[in-house]
Amino acid sequence: MADEAVAARPAEPAAPKAKEARSPEAPPRGGGRGDDRAKDAPERPDAPEPTDTSDSADDEAGEREKERERAADRFKDRTRDPLTEEEGEEGPTDAAAAARARREGQKLLSSNRDLIGFDRSDIGQVHIGDINVRLDALRSGLLMRDGPVPAEELLRIRRTHIEPDGYVRLRRALEARRLLVLGGAPGTGRASTALALLEEVTRAGEGRENSERVRRADPARGVRELATQVAGGTGGHPRGTGYLLEPALDRPGTLPPDGMDLDQLASALAEQGSYAVVVVSVGSAANPLLAGRYGAICPPAPTRELVAVRLRQRLEEEHGDPVRGGGAGGPGGGDGRGPRDGDGSRDAGGGRDRNGGAHRDRGRDEHADRDGGEGRDRDGSPDGGGHGRRDGDGRRGRDGSVGRDGGRSGDRPGRGAGPDGDGSLSLLLERAAELREDPEVTEAVGLDDLRPAEAELFASLLAGHLRGTVSRAELLSGCRGLAAVQAYEWFAGVDRALAAPPPGDGRTPVRSGTAALFHPVAFRIALAVLGGASHSAVSAAAHLLTWELSVQSDPDSTPARPLFCDDPEADLALSRARPADGVVDVAGSEVTGRLIFYRGSALPAAVLAELWDRHFPVRAPVVRWLRLLADDPRPQVSMRAAVAAGELSVRDFEHGYAELIRPLAEAPTPRRRVFAATALDQAAGHASHRRAVRKVVDNWSLHGTPAQRWTAAMALGYGRCADSMDDTLDTLAEIGVRDDGEQLAVASLNVVRLLTLPECATVLRRLAAWTGHRREEYQDLALVSIVRLALTDVDEVLDDEPGTPLGDRGDWPLLLALAATRPELTGKLADLFWTALNTARSRDVALDALETLLRSASRKDGRAWTREGLAALLPALTAEEQDRRRLDWLLRRMMRDQDRPLAEERARALWRLAVPARQRRSEEEESHG
Repeated sequence: MADEAVAARPAEPAAPKAKEARSPEAPPRGGGRGDDRAKDAPERPDAPEPTDTSDSADDEAGEREKERERAADRFKDRTRDPLTEEEGEEGPTDAAAAARARREGQKLLSSNRDLIGFDRSDIGQVHIGDINVRLDALRSGLLMRDGPVPAEELLRIRRTHIEPDGYVRLRRALEARRLLVLGGAPGTGRASTALALLEEVTRAGEGRENSERVRRADPARGVRELATQVAGGTGGHPRGTGYLLEPALDRPGTLPPDGMDLDQLASALAEQGSYAVVVVSVGSAANPLLAGRYGAICPPAPTRELVAVRLRQRLEEEHGDPVRGGGAGGPGGGDGRGPRDGDGSRDAGGGRDRNGGAHRDRGRDEHADRDGGEGRDRDGSPDGGGHGRRDGDGRRGRDGSVGRDGGRSGDRPGRGAGPDGDGSLSLLLERAAELREDPEVTEAVGLDDLRPAEAELFASLLAGHLRGTVSRAELLSGCRGLAAVQAYEWFAGVDRALAAPPPGDGRTPVRSGTAALFHPVAFRIALAVLGGASHSAVSAAAHLLTWELSVQSDPDSTPARPLFCDDPEADLALSRARPADGVVDVAGSEVTGRLIFYRGSALPAAVLAELWDRHFPVRAPVVRWLRLLADDPRPQVSMRAAVAAGELSVRDFEHGYAELIRPLAEAPTPRRRVFAATALDQAAGHASHRRAVRKVVDNWSLHGTPAQRWTAAMALGYGRCADSMDDTLDTLAEIGVRDDGEQLAVASLNVVRLLTLPECATVLRRLAAWTGHRREEYQDLALVSIVRLALTDVDEVLDDEPGTPLGDRGDWPLLLALAATRPELTGKLADLFWTALNTARSRDVALDALETLLRSASRKDGRAWTREGLAALLPALTAEEQDRRRLDWLLRRMMRDQDRPLAEERARALWRLAVPARQRRSEEEESHG
């Protein structure tokens, strides 16, 4: 094609005149198409037939032409998308979104965390090295019911309590109204804050001389009985007493107190000069209380300060040598605070600055409005965000600066215990600051922020390692156990309250028992499975699971499902979750959405492990729920659920295979079979189960039903379900050629998926061998795979993150992306595509695919797109005269297209990419005589 004659010069005589016409076969190229060309080429007798047989010859020629057309139609049918529904669905599937969802789900569940050695009969007891910490003893109010708070506990809280933001406002509200309803998630230090408030206000009130001035009230009695008790003076409690009440609002049939109950209690407290703090969990039951005049949210204490104070305590207990210079001179960071004065202010013994700086003014009234549903750290960062981690610019938190070695000195035993150390507490605190920022320790903890009991255990582990009593392996194992402990607490005895009798206060319960009880648990499970998906998707899945759990628990009753009682913020707080703006795939497009994640990479795997390993009755409803998610048309839901199903199967492969993988592998819909294949691949990612998975896939490919063979092919496409790439290709070929190519479409798709792996050269060699195979089914498998390679975008089949050579070309056709990024493979790719273009039954589909490639050279706005890949592929594809004539004809056809005409300048540019300048000059001279 001369540059001047792209539009005007007539087509070459040998080129096809229209799309349906067929050009003659090209000479052999690559040495593999001789037999097939002979089969596809029209017969040309050497001598003319006798005139009396001309009619029969015409009939035979017509029949051969019809057979070629039928072969071309069969071939085109095999190039369809095997992931579409068999019945009537012609639209493209969102394979790119599915690949991204699978990749995101794997990242959340790929921690492979081990569990610490604790007594499963009592998870509150943790024993690591010489550390024996009873976690539940650190939670105020859990062991004691009705009675005075010991003076020792009040003294401990007075010395070590970390004030959350807004503490001053909470104290002033309690002083003004005598009653405070304090809301927060369990374990965030809300009870400790309540005790600190009561200790402070009663010490300055009428009960200052009373050694038992702070008392816990029986949770079973409720607000009404407490009001009656205070007003009547029963129980012998003196004036000025402070009461802590934690009502059991999560008990089925229990109604929260109303506004009149709270007013009655406040009035009684005022008459007696007393105070009360009612601690509740955020949620639909407590929201009316928190929204009233007495309600307030208790922000969690900042993690850095929590760990610093607890660590200082541990080291001082063992070392017995307070830091010199008063208060907070040590870089490891205790708070150095002295006891409060009668007015609630700190004495001169220490300041709030962890580095010995100026005191933080207790009168933080100008910041009181910051107290809300989300607390903030001392450095102003959002609550929990980055607690215990290095700041983005490499600076440490308020606990002091450290060296540049990344905390690797934590590998050594503590200097205080070794013969070469001077035993200084200051040096221990400095090394503790380094160790807590060690990247390996941070990864092992796997929690964005620590709660008080977790900070206690973490500090004990750090102190033990510094003293030489806890090895580094024990330190890391103990850190990994923090998430397991949290998961245990979330699930232990959740439905025990269903067996409890209803309250005897004379009121008729109106709340549903099971649905309200199971929803927080269901939300945590849904978040573990679908973390990173949209908030709405996780919430909807949680409601489905709430239904399944409720029906399993009480099959004779229809669970009530409140429609207007959801509290998204409470769900986040109760599940240690965080929202984030992100991208959601919708109908092939990316839109902005509100995503949701756990506040810690360790929590998803810990929740699934706790659920599957300890709560066997829950498996049946969870399996039903996962099957429902397998039918969800949104890839962000179904693929994440499939990854989670694979992880659950690893924990009990017998159960997972029997209840999830095999039933879904035999399902009639491709979506369910893809779910089963993804779960199998996820299990194959674990070395402990890889052999079993490969045996399953091998059996299905040889002896399985058609649906099982289809599922086996999809599992093989991930590249981990066979011993080697050659074994994978052998198995895919057996599936594809069996039963006259019934599964050829899905086999070819997964051959293409394998081309994104490092062993893609092996796949190309096998495709070349199949093109020369004696059996037509093997030839078709190769040809369909080659055409599909040109029609498949990279992000539909790639597992890599953006940032890799292929990952940065996600919207490129895979054929062009490989040509651009793997120049050593360009010749093989061109030979294979040339074979498809020169085989009769695949020619039409291959030409259409080539047209698609050519149109992708630049985007609609003129910016370059796949030009780099075309520049690499086209010269190798048009090395012969006939190939250039075919490209000339195709460009002309594209320019004459009534719907999408190709601009002349773009056609010239494509021609220049394909044909070297020397050959263009020669053709131009010939065309001008």
